[in-house]
Amino acid sequence: MPTQVLLTTDTELSSSLHAEGLSARQNYLRSIEGRCWRGRRWGIGYQLDELDRWGLKTVFFVDPMPALVYGPQIVADMVGPILERGHEVQLHIHTEWLDHVADSPVGGRSGRNIGDFSLSDQIILLGLARDLLVAAGAPPPTAFRAGNYGANDDTLRALAAIGIDWDSSFNAAHLDGDCNIGLDPHVHHVTQYEGVQLLPISVIEDRPGILRHAQLCALSSLEMKRALLHAADRGAHFYTVVNHSFEMFVRGASRGHPLVARRYRSLCRTIARDDRLVSGGFERLARRGRHRGAPPLPASPPRRALRLAEQVGARLLIEERIDYPPLG
Repeated sequence: MPTQVLLTTDTELSSSLHAEGLSARQNYLRSIEGRCWRGRRWGIGYQLDELDRWGLKTVFFVDPMPALVYGPQIVADMVGPILERGHEVQLHIHTEWLDHVADSPVGGRSGRNIGDFSLSDQIILLGLARDLLVAAGAPPPTAFRAGNYGANDDTLRALAAIGIDWDSSFNAAHLDGDCNIGLDPHVHHVTQYEGVQLLPISVIEDRPGILRHAQLCALSSLEMKRALLHAADRGAHFYTVVNHSFEMFVRGASRGHPLVARRYRSLCRTIARDDRLVSGGFERLARRGRHRGAPPLPASPPRRALRLAEQVGARLLIEERIDYPPLG
């Protein structure tokens, strides 16, 4: 059985840009379209084109909470193109948006992460987010990921209470940070926990005993390719990769991020060209019914050094340059 790669994209507007005074259109152009001043787009449209090019299917976790501030159409604008291209839409949430809502659904309480709320508040918020996503045209979601990976055990209980079967918030590299799910960091299989099926985000060993999660901006193309081949070599049934709608766009300026775009193309090419790898979402994963993950790719000082050098260069040459403001 080939290893299924879940190339998941957290698709979200920025509450920080809203707080800075940007309009809904400006936020959308930066966070979803990734449109630079020359008009080229580096957001989900670019990603959807690359997925079509390589014949891949995947998952977009869409945050519907901006509907409470901007209205429902902006979420429908995110959902529509994803479904039209045949990909899955699942549920994401950034509770930071509650800071900008006049009539909070949980009595004025707010927090950076969904895990900052009580169980009863989490049930209300997750039920509301699910309903907003469905109202925007998505099928009822079967899977969830917390913004900032900021879930706890009550989040999983709340998901079970509202009928969502899968969670993909568990990030062993962030257990000392926002992720407060009470599992051992060495868990890398799908695990039944607190009433849901928990799909871990895949990790590599950055240094001995230190984990780094498989996110597009966090691993080099070489590290990602080696990690996928490592998973296939060990007969893993899945490998979970994280990406964002804005990951190939420098939101503080107005340009694409060619390093991250190259990583995305390399990842798609690796999946498409290796018969031991397949793409897909939670529907395919559930049908397969076998959920063994891969142990972390062992640390490699040369690979790590190459990635650090690459990212320092990108920061100096791409991320810190001044450019024209985005359109809109």
